[in-house]
Amino acid sequence: MDLDHSNYGFSASKEEDRLTEDLTNPLPRAVLRFNSYSLLDGEWRFAIDEADAGLRDGWYLGHDYKHTAQWPGSIEEHMLESKEHPHSVGWHDKIVAWYEREFTLPELDESLEQSRTMLQLTFGACGYETRVWLNGRLLRTIEGEDVHYGEYTSFSYELRQENLHLVNRLTVRIADTMDAETPRGKQESHVYKRGGIWYQTYTGAVRSVWLEVVERNRLRSRLGVVSIVEDQLVRFNLTTRVHDPGCYTLRLKVFERDAADDSSPLATSDFPLRLEAGQKSQRVVLELPGAALWSNSSPHLYRLVAQLIDPDEYTAQIETYFGLRKIEARGRYVYLNNQPIYLDGILYQPGTATYEEMRKHMYAMKELGCNLVRVHIAGVDPRIYNLADELGLLLWVEVPSPHSSTREAARTIRPNCCAWWRLLRRTLP
Repeated sequence: MDLDHSNYGFSASKEEDRLTEDLTNPLPRAVLRFNSYSLLDGEWRFAIDEADAGLRDGWYLGHDYKHTAQWPGSIEEHMLESKEHPHSVGWHDKIVAWYEREFTLPELDESLEQSRTMLQLTFGACGYETRVWLNGRLLRTIEGEDVHYGEYTSFSYELRQENLHLVNRLTVRIADTMDAETPRGKQESHVYKRGGIWYQTYTGAVRSVWLEVVERNRLRSRLGVVSIVEDQLVRFNLTTRVHDPGCYTLRLKVFERDAADDSSPLATSDFPLRLEAGQKSQRVVLELPGAALWSNSSPHLYRLVAQLIDPDEYTAQIETYFGLRKIEARGRYVYLNNQPIYLDGILYQPGTATYEEMRKHMYAMKELGCNLVRVHIAGVDPRIYNLADELGLLLWVEVPSPHSSTREAARTIRPNCCAWWRLLRRTLP
């Protein structure tokens, strides 16, 4: 290679300015919850269940695992890394994998009222079919699932105090197939094989898993924001999770993006709620007079503080950032905030990129002069929505799709689309 050729050269990578979001949001979610947490990433015991005998033989009660694997990662990577499958190129019909590790019960902050808090276990993404056991006991998700179906969105378990020990054993069974009726994007299936534009499969433990302390009565980390720019109104869609029925207050406060902690909010409002035990969606509207609009050239953001206050004035809080914008199509033109905009977009296929890698990619796309990023039928870290908001990038996000148009395909994609829609509404008008 002629290194003196004008098309070749070596230069140091440009260092990007670090964003506030990187320092305050270490977990793969778009909403902040300032509490104690413990990542369970790292080395797990690992085994491929070729005969799918683990459920019958009670592997969740105890099993001799001969291999280890790094979580997060894919089953395909873990098969290659294990000596048992040194020349494996993947799997072709169905795969079942088991993972297991111990964790020590975390010490709770003494300032927390322990009668008001509990431990929650969250998987950033895992699947397609996931079962989880704690000390040999099958867990149920907050939504009441014994088995979680889906591969691209998070799901959580509340851990009951009576089932916890000083040292706990967490067991996870993950199953997937090449079924073309499950959402899989451009990964291979029974219909489309690897090669050309179709990727190899990348399934399993694909995103972080963590323990965190949450309040028994709280707002979940699910938030939709819809702005009505003409009326300077913002509609917030929140989800309450309550164990103790009673009268609560939902308090919303909006600040400038970088306002000091002791500054006064630009707007605030209280919404009295009478809540039964369980989970319920809440839709409330807040007026924000004189609000600046978000645009590519001026990505103005606000900080939302949402609090659920119980009858004893105990407060559970989440935070996020949002912008006011309106996007619509009129004929063959796209309008942003009632002004025509020329979309200078780029196709982005993140594949197996980590959040840190996606962050560098999005900085580069902004540097190229793009104002829109099309994320092509792939599951991505939810933090890219915050990153796009800060950089001034519009997102066109396509959810992973099935490879067949059948009644069963429609049934499997519906819950996945609903979960993605909750995230997408943060970046839509």
